[in-house]
Amino acid sequence: MNEWTYTMNQTLRDKFADPTRGVYFIGTTPPRESTSDEQMQEIAEKLLGRLAALEYDGLIVYDIQDESSRIDTPRPFPFKRTRDPREYSRLISGLSDRETITYKSVAQRDRADFENWLEETWNEYKLQNVVLVGSPSSEGDIRLPLPEAYKAIGANAHPFHLGGVTIAERHAIKGNEHERILGKQENGVEFFVSQAVYNPQATIDLLASYARTCRERGIEPKRIVLTFSPCGSAKTLEFMEWLGISIPHATRWRILDAENPLLESIRICQNSLDQIIEACLPLGLPLGLNIESLTNRKEEIDAAVQLYRLLKATLDLQLAEQQLG
Repeated sequence: MNEWTYTMNQTLRDKFADPTRGVYFIGTTPPRESTSDEQMQEIAEKLLGRLAALEYDGLIVYDIQDESSRIDTPRPFPFKRTRDPREYSRLISGLSDRETITYKSVAQRDRADFENWLEETWNEYKLQNVVLVGSPSSEGDIRLPLPEAYKAIGANAHPFHLGGVTIAERHAIKGNEHERILGKQENGVEFFVSQAVYNPQATIDLLASYARTCRERGIEPKRIVLTFSPCGSAKTLEFMEWLGISIPHATRWRILDAENPLLESIRICQNSLDQIIEACLPLGLPLGLNIESLTNRKEEIDAAVQLYRLLKATLDLQLAEQQLG
């Protein structure tokens, strides 16, 4: 039994708790709402076929919501409702024999509905790794604020492995994202997944603030899973900016002016990870990676697989060197 076979037999909770190793994920979205069960099976099999040669711990399945309330600019790609993320998570988990992490947007329904969702998720869908996401904006009808959702899952009888989202761009503006992380940690959040990184300095500032505050308060830092995504066109870049991803002007033009924008974005992502590792790995923060494609363009999906190989090898090497010495 090789090391990877051994770690596949560990639960995600066990892997996250081991600070000497990285954790590695592929991010994906459920198929459109109109997709039949048979079509969804075909989509899942095609995705897993692309990943067959990769060593990865699981997939992250997003809960796609209409975020138009967050920003006045029109959405570059039209919003389309999807199948229940839990359906896709359960299917992928069964086909891949790996655990999944399932996102849940909590603002749309009240606490009773959310409590029913938790029971269904555990008993019917057999899922335990969840990331709760609040409203994208303070505007509109928020029926269940995120802190209330944390109270509900904390009172639930089932031991969910609870994750949260962290956004370095908020730290760059307000300087308090590390306090938000610590607040969520106090509410039972055991790991965090970042928004896609294209501004490494914002991420470094956030992680350094978090690590320093944990040290000052005698708190063990939680796992931070860093998300990276390739970008191969002006339209994709526009969508990333619409989502709130911070892309410095120089980085923007490096991608758009490149002969091969996808390859240039991969170089940028590797350089960003190198900077983050150099600054933050010595701080004792357990890290992980999540690689996603923000579009369904074949070129960008293939680039995401290439990016995954490169970044996983980069983090694995640095973790190995750290352990040696």
